Amino acid sequence: MSIIESPGDSPATQAIYARTLAAQGSVPDYTRVMAVNPEAHDAWEALARAIATPLGPRRWELVTLAAAAGVHSRHCRLAHGAKSLPVLGEDELRAVARDYHQAGLSDAEVAMMDFAYRISTDSSSMDDDDALALREAGFSDREIVDIRRSAWLWKRRRCWTTTCAMRWWTASDRAPTGSLSRPVCR
Repeated sequence: MSIIESPGDSPATQAIYARTLAAQGSVPDYTRVMAVNPEAHDAWEALARAIATPLGPRRWELVTLAAAAGVHSRHCRLAHGAKSLPVLGEDELRAVARDYHQAGLSDAEVAMMDFAYRISTDSSSMDDDDALALREAGFSDREIVDIRRSAWLWKRRRCWTTTCAMRWWTASDRAPTGSLSRPVCR
């Protein structure tokens, strides 16, 4: 848990916890910390939905998995791995986690994940050629912008949560079978 204390008894915070618990089966530490300011939490979630909805669940999860890998975020990979299971299935998700280049994804999906990964690792060296690679893979300008926003959003969330000294999931939080189980906040 973070050193930041969430006002768990406020009605707005309780509503956030109830929605998160219903959707995810647990309330992660990052939600507890973000719920310190319920209005900002809800605005952040609304921004994520505004980006994710046009991309669709598959693209959204692939982008977030690539962004999480780019920032070397094991906890984000675990969380989005769990969220990706209904969309990708366990076999495909395992293949993507091992090496998305060899996972049987379409060329467009690999290009999208490369782009998201690059945003998370070295965005300052990116230029128009990077976006052109997505256009050549068949993405519209809107999709290119939303892919960029998706990767940026999760990179920012990682930076923000890291500065709040949050506790992240450990091996004991996973089921014995390992890497794809849902993390649980204690």
